[in-house]
Amino acid sequence: MTTGLYHNPNDRVMVFIDGSNLYHSLQTFHQRVDLDYGKFAAKLSGGRRLLRTYYYGARVDQARQPERYQGQQRFFDNLERLPRFELRLGQLLYSRSPDALPYEKGVDVRLTTDVLLHAARNTYDVAVLVSGDTDFVDLVQGVKDLGKNIEVVLFDPVGSQALRKVADEVIEAGSRFLGDCWRR
Repeated sequence: MTTGLYHNPNDRVMVFIDGSNLYHSLQTFHQRVDLDYGKFAAKLSGGRRLLRTYYYGARVDQARQPERYQGQQRFFDNLERLPRFELRLGQLLYSRSPDALPYEKGVDVRLTTDVLLHAARNTYDVAVLVSGDTDFVDLVQGVKDLGKNIEVVLFDPVGSQALRKVADEVIEAGSRFLGDCWRR
């Protein structure tokens, strides 16, 4: 695990974004969420050939949360307009208890499946995983076991030690890194 490795400009790169983890990391560590996803993905590619960016999340229930649904739909529509950008959505499940927060189902499995499937098909040379979720440690190791490189984007400067240890490279998404990735 290290940062600032030499990047081969001929490497094929795919970016895989854990949307919920990214959103909460932006809120926590940057107190803003107005990221320009096109600029962000381009920066993560590091001058290499960016083939595709996948964003994983879950759609809010329109009947239960109509205002949040409309805002999220505008966000998703904007993402889908970006070149070589795909939405991969799981489900958002709601508890019977009105006080319980909804939770995502199938999102991490879909992300894991896509990363490993593309590695096995030799679609990319480098996967960039945007998530600090330590549930992905085995995924990162699996990608490496398939002979691919994997970089992990982290927002917490001291967190996710297990991901730091297993990743080929860690990209620290601090203020300096994200400086030119915000929407104007």
